[in-house]
Amino acid sequence: MDSSRFYSIVIPLYNEEENVPLLIAAITEAMRGLRYELILVDDFSSDGTRHAVKRSADPHVILIEFKKNYGQSSALMAGIDSARGDYIITLDGDLQNDPSDIPMMVDVLEAGDYDLVIGERQKRQDNIIRTFPSRIANSIIRRTTKLNIRDHGCALKVFTRDTAKELLLYGESHRFITLLAHLNGARIKQVPVKHHARRFGVSKYGIGRTFKVINDLLLLLFTQRYLQKPIYLFGNLGLLTFSLGFIINVYLLIEKLLGNEIGGRPLLILGVLLVFVGIQFFTIGIVVDLQMKTYYESQDKRPFIIRKVSTFEKSKESSSQFG
Repeated sequence: MDSSRFYSIVIPLYNEEENVPLLIAAITEAMRGLRYELILVDDFSSDGTRHAVKRSADPHVILIEFKKNYGQSSALMAGIDSARGDYIITLDGDLQNDPSDIPMMVDVLEAGDYDLVIGERQKRQDNIIRTFPSRIANSIIRRTTKLNIRDHGCALKVFTRDTAKELLLYGESHRFITLLAHLNGARIKQVPVKHHARRFGVSKYGIGRTFKVINDLLLLLFTQRYLQKPIYLFGNLGLLTFSLGFIINVYLLIEKLLGNEIGGRPLLILGVLLVFVGIQFFTIGIVVDLQMKTYYESQDKRPFIIRKVSTFEKSKESSSQFG
């Protein structure tokens, strides 16, 4: 790790009173001799987490307290918004991530010119209630995207400043941070990291998380793939259903011309229904497309992100970074 750089470590906390002193001590040991800030975001804990932070805090610690419980995504966003470091590091507050892996991950990021390095938990120390939903979620993400990451659930990540600041985390999208960064064009590397059993507190995850993952993933994929071209999704669905309905109705028309009775056939209802549904899908596509244009133009936003602009003067390259 480069001692001249400044590092921001962002950790969301929710009912981690007993873990806080050990967490701060572990971070202090891992970051010894380096310039850093430790941003702890308390998501309206119902135990003594805030007081534990204040008792154990050193000059590196910054405590952000929420007025109510907003969830892990909002806590991460608040911490990243406040971060001033050249690199931004995230991990959970339950001590299952090992802060001693941070220097190695930073070195990998710098050596490979990556934008994000994510940990892959080795010999994961969780019960089946946590590992089974995680396997399902990871499998779904791999199969529905082109991102071949084996462990999306590892909270230990190292970002370049621009990559972290570009993330917009809403709802429970913290589960898809790696995918969001990938869709924004980030270069990503996964490395093996240590994983420990939880010593204190209770896990906040369970089997019900799988269904949330599926819903959030569908929304995320729609937002990222079709937000700028919704007519491609709704228009294609409309053309498909309209075409099926049209073919059915042509078939029934031929049957009628041949003297066969079609009035009581369910196929007639299906054909008419598909035609109307197809028209509705296409109409929805037009409306959503107009809303998309309004969304960008009303905020003077651009539907793209520039990584770098290079100029060349006297055979020397100069670059400007855009966040």
